[in-house]
Amino acid sequence: MQKDDDLEQALKKCAVGFDTSETVEEFAVQDGELRLVKRKVTRRDIPPDIKAVKMLLDGRQDIGELSDEELAAEREKLLKMLKEEDFD
Repeated sequence: MQKDDDLEQALKKCAVGFDTSETVEEFAVQDGELRLVKRKVTRRDIPPDIKAVKMLLDGRQDIGELSDEELAAEREKLLKMLKEEDFD
């Protein structure tokens, strides 16, 4: 269940958007020692992902109430969405 919780948290993060930063450091040898010469920090704003919002809203249905056929159909639908996501 931990993986499911982690996946849901990641999906929620994508659904609402988030900020991230990337640090690039350059080192050089000075006086026989490796020293930091330059550090560049880049901040990026990742906008909300509408597909993640849709998946969260679709997932609100209680799975315990679905029949086996409905679960199979939902599985196929989600797999199709994931495949489409890979090609975008």
